[in-house]
Amino acid sequence: MTNKKISFKEIVSHAKQYGFVFPSSEIYDGINAIYDYGQYGIYLKNNIKEYWWKSMIQINENIIGLDTSILMHPNIWKASGHISKFKEIFLYNEDTKYSYRLDFLIENYFKTNLNLNKEKKLKHNIIKYLDKKLKINEKDKILKLINKIKIIDPKQKKLTKWTKIYEYNLMFKIPLKEHEKKNFYLRPETAQGIFTNFLNVLNTSKMKIPFGIAQIGKVFRKEIIARQFLFRMREFEQMEMQFFIHPNQEEKWLEYWKKKRLKWHLSLGLGKKKYRFYEHEQLAHYAKKAYDIQFKFTFGFKELEGIHSRANFDLKNHEKYSKKRFRVFDKEKKNFYIPYIIETSVGLDRIFLAVFSSSLKKETIKDTKKERIILKINPALSPIKAAIFPLIRDKRLIFYAKEIYKNLKLYFILIYEEKDSIGKRYRRQDAIGTPICVTIDFKTLKDKCVTMRFRDKMLQKRVLIKDLKREIKKETSMNQLFKLL
Repeated sequence: MTNKKISFKEIVSHAKQYGFVFPSSEIYDGINAIYDYGQYGIYLKNNIKEYWWKSMIQINENIIGLDTSILMHPNIWKASGHISKFKEIFLYNEDTKYSYRLDFLIENYFKTNLNLNKEKKLKHNIIKYLDKKLKINEKDKILKLINKIKIIDPKQKKLTKWTKIYEYNLMFKIPLKEHEKKNFYLRPETAQGIFTNFLNVLNTSKMKIPFGIAQIGKVFRKEIIARQFLFRMREFEQMEMQFFIHPNQEEKWLEYWKKKRLKWHLSLGLGKKKYRFYEHEQLAHYAKKAYDIQFKFTFGFKELEGIHSRANFDLKNHEKYSKKRFRVFDKEKKNFYIPYIIETSVGLDRIFLAVFSSSLKKETIKDTKKERIILKINPALSPIKAAIFPLIRDKRLIFYAKEIYKNLKLYFILIYEEKDSIGKRYRRQDAIGTPICVTIDFKTLKDKCVTMRFRDKMLQKRVLIKDLKREIKKETSMNQLFKLL
């Protein structure tokens, strides 16, 4: 078989056409950068969630899970620095009437000027200068530098004069009538719910440093430029784990979780060359050190997961604002300390996009020269584990097929189909990533065997009906992924 490249446009189209992702509120012309997951999309999404959750909670003895609220006390966002610091800096181009993020313009500047891309010291100095001016609020000097080094407008591809620089807070503010004097926000990250429950976990569990708290949840960010399908959205899901450690073990645990998380990504089987580490020079307000695991999407290497040392920034600030003691006793040194935190934070929707876009293939079959679209998702993550088909619409075959479907549907997510030719049904299942098709034919009536057809190599084998559950489980169990961790 030979593979053909699939464009990003085709990926987005396939996601909608085959029931994975739909534009939200589409009948009312939709909402930019907000999406709904379809019938197959939610199965795939939930399988990714399950794999992450189990690999965090069940494999690690010192990590527990929480589910915290989306709405939290406004003082939490003061303590975390989000009200004063969670902002993007934008530059406005009067000619095009278009705004660009400052960090995007800087990256694009060095990327498009290959001779400058090698000048790491120059890049470092510019970033350092910009960071310094932002901290002391000298935006006019930032604007002057951008115009001096002649950064072009990425849309127009020509030199322009940047006329305005402004800040944009990324949190959604919401009114609550009973709290009119305070601003409430939709949470922009799940981490703060973990930090504010740190004392509750200490008091109700037997956890001791080092230990972690994991959470999966919805977050909301007022992205001014949301783009690239599921990659940058205004409503999305995070899978985060905050690992609490002694301050003198920061380097050890940061390296540990970098390796551990990369290994998890590699277990998905998308290809080792598609991943790389990126160390941040410009740090978020809470971070002491920050690394990204980047993934090679069709639009280039982009952040998939962040691994940060947050030091004691969060717990120290919550201690200050709440007047509660976020301290742990060190038995060796006989003193109290505020734990450091190593964070691993991955976007669930970005993982979904990485898996979906990398698995979608267009193959030409050598023998027949026919083309098929196939979603080669790891069987453990596949939305549908098996499809049950009667060969034709014969009453006896339909009876057998429905009995098999009924007996297995409590153990696996299955599809039953009898419409169209068997070939068309196979192609439909290939397109949604179903790893196994089970066909009941006239031989089944005599030998109580069915034909299992495997998605990737299109191989077939006969198995007894009584062995079918075991065979499907062997091919699709998540245990095969856990063995790689």
